[in-house]
Amino acid sequence: MKKQILISLLAVVSLIAIQCSVYQTIVHLSRLQFKLDAVNGFSVMNIPISNKTSLSDFSALDILKITTSIANGKFPVSFVLNVDAKNPNDGTGGYQSTDATLKDLDWTLELDGKKTISGRLNNPITVPGTGEITVIPLRMEIDLKEFFAEKGYESLINLALSLGGVQGTSSKIVLYARPTVSTVLGDIAYPGELKIVDTQFTN
Repeated sequence: MKKQILISLLAVVSLIAIQCSVYQTIVHLSRLQFKLDAVNGFSVMNIPISNKTSLSDFSALDILKITTSIANGKFPVSFVLNVDAKNPNDGTGGYQSTDATLKDLDWTLELDGKKTISGRLNNPITVPGTGEITVIPLRMEIDLKEFFAEKGYESLINLALSLGGVQGTSSKIVLYARPTVSTVLGDIAYPGELKIVDTQFTN
């Protein structure tokens, strides 16, 4: 009888240990880290600007096209915002290396201090538990005139160049996002919104 009780206790202890391990793994999976990376393929009205540094780099035809559009209240731009994702389940800290699947990412884009468009992840992305960075490309299409109506022609061009020109950076961009991660116990949505910037990883 004592032997059976001991075996039962060992089984219960083992089960609790396994459940705790699974729980800790899930907790870590729900703490993916994010950081803004580069802006690629920036175009203004289908005019690529990644090779431009100032207004003088635009052709006369380009300038005519842009000024006409702005006069009509439109300044459409498009670009790819790359978001770096890092998985904390890399095998360190006593937990096994586990891949994480980012099932969804509801986001709102802030440019130059102003919140603009919102969107979500098109397809799930796996972030391996290897410690390496996975790049998540988010396609952005936005009419800057809609959100920066007070800015004139040169100010809009300079804003676009600061984001996607030769010296463009993502420093004027903030991404507010709420990730959802798939786990063995179901999907886990982050309880709050993350503020993702280009200077450090956020989780």
